[in-house]
Amino acid sequence: MKLLEAELVETREFLPGQWLQTYHAPWLAVAAQPGQFVHVRTPDYSGLVLRRPFSINTFDRAAGDITIHFRITGVGTSWLARMKPGDTSEMLGPLGRAFEVDPRSRHVLLVAGGLGMAGVRSLADDSLANNRAVTVLFGAASAKEVYPSSLLPDEVEYLVATDDGSFGHHGRVTELVGGLEGWADQAFACGPHPMLAAMANIARGRQQRLGVARLGARRGKGTKQAPLGTKQARRRAWLQVSMEQNMGCAVGACLGCVVMGVEGPQRVCREGPVFASEEIAWEARWP
Repeated sequence: MKLLEAELVETREFLPGQWLQTYHAPWLAVAAQPGQFVHVRTPDYSGLVLRRPFSINTFDRAAGDITIHFRITGVGTSWLARMKPGDTSEMLGPLGRAFEVDPRSRHVLLVAGGLGMAGVRSLADDSLANNRAVTVLFGAASAKEVYPSSLLPDEVEYLVATDDGSFGHHGRVTELVGGLEGWADQAFACGPHPMLAAMANIARGRQQRLGVARLGARRGKGTKQAPLGTKQARRRAWLQVSMEQNMGCAVGACLGCVVMGVEGPQRVCREGPVFASEEIAWEARWP
C-alpha cells in the first residue's frame, strides 16, 4: 500500500453520468489484484471533501496504468469528472482483500449490477489470462444504463437483464443465474445489496439442487473445514461477493464501513471488500 500522485491519462463519459478514467500509477498497477480498491483524493476546492473509494476497474502492469469507473453523485465526483489529462490526484492503495479463485476452476461466472461492474471487471481479464472461460451477467434498470460490450474482452460471453425489458432479459439479473449455476465452477458478484442477497440465496441451495461437491472436498480424508474468512475458505466457496460501502479512512480505523457477518461485524475496507457469501449475515439489521 502506497500513497502517491497518479496522473490522469484519459477520461470519458461512456454512459450518461458515468465516467471511465485511466491513470498512470505504476506502483498501483504492479501490485493490484482483482477485487481491490483505491482511496482517491478528489480535486478539492473547499478543503472539506473526503477521499472516495473506487474499485480498481482494470490494471495494466506493463503500461503501469489503472482505470476507475464512477458515477457523478455529488461534489467530489463532479470535480473528478472535470479533471483533464495531465492533472494529478492522490491515491492510496491497493487496498482490501482480493477475490480468491481456486486454481482448479475452469468456468467463471461474474455477476454485476450497475456500478458493480467495476468490482468484477478486472477479474474477467485475469481469468482469461489463466485460460478460464468467462461469462458476465449484467443488470440495469433500462437499456440506457447497460454497460457497453465494447469495454469487455471479445472472449467473454455477455448476457444482460433490464428491469423494464428494454434490452436483453426482462427482469432481474439474478434470474439468469439458474441456467449457468451448473456450468460455473465459481461465481463472483458485485452490486446493490438486494442483488447480492439474492445471489447468496442461490448459492445456499445450489449444492442440494445440483448434487455437487464443494471445491476442496476430499472424499474419505476427513479434512478440517477452513475457518470463515481465510483464503482457503473463500477459495472453496462457490460464491464470493464484493461489498459496496461508504468509507471514511479505508484502513480499518473509523469503523464506518462495517457490515454484519455471521461471526460479528466485518470492516469492508479490511476484512473485505470481498467475502465468501456465507460469511455475511444477509438477514441482519445493517448499521
